[in-house]
Amino acid sequence: MAHSTLLVIVEECRVFVTLCFNLTNVENACMFEESAYFLMLLTFCFTCGLGVTCRLIDSPNKARDNDSDHNVDFAAGNVKLITTKEAWDQYLEEARRDGKIVIANFSAAWCGPCKMIAPYYCELSEKYTSMMFLVVDVDELTDFSTSWDIKATPTFFFLKDGQQLDKLVGANKPELQKKIVAINDSLPEYKQ
Repeated sequence: MAHSTLLVIVEECRVFVTLCFNLTNVENACMFEESAYFLMLLTFCFTCGLGVTCRLIDSPNKARDNDSDHNVDFAAGNVKLITTKEAWDQYLEEARRDGKIVIANFSAAWCGPCKMIAPYYCELSEKYTSMMFLVVDVDELTDFSTSWDIKATPTFFFLKDGQQLDKLVGANKPELQKKIVAINDSLPEYKQ
């Protein structure tokens, strides 16, 4: 059986504890050799409100690195990619000036659920053009993402004038659309 390592990073007060778990089957990431310990760790972290990041490293199947799902375009459609704090401030100011609601997707290139929902998020950006859709790579803007208390990716923030209206954690397509529609419908001047 192929072996890989799953790197688990637990964050508390900007101190990172790194734990490694061996995977016996890369294709089925649920097959942990230390699955009981891993589940106890995740349960503890979520109960205590600790941030958890999981990354697959040392994958024996390097051919997967070229798969198309690794090259998902997070900033297609009307989605604007945020690469600096200055760009974030500029887009929020533009949205405030234009009276637009901002939907900010805090995401990561390695995150499976982020890659899964990215095309849908881009579709929504084309449908709801009166809203501004942003994407922030949490690995590129680590300190900035930490200031938004990101505990999981993807995390979506719904903002008006820079203030949070709502929040969604996870790649839940129906819930994302529901929140966008609710905000869109609650503001008559933004109706499509």
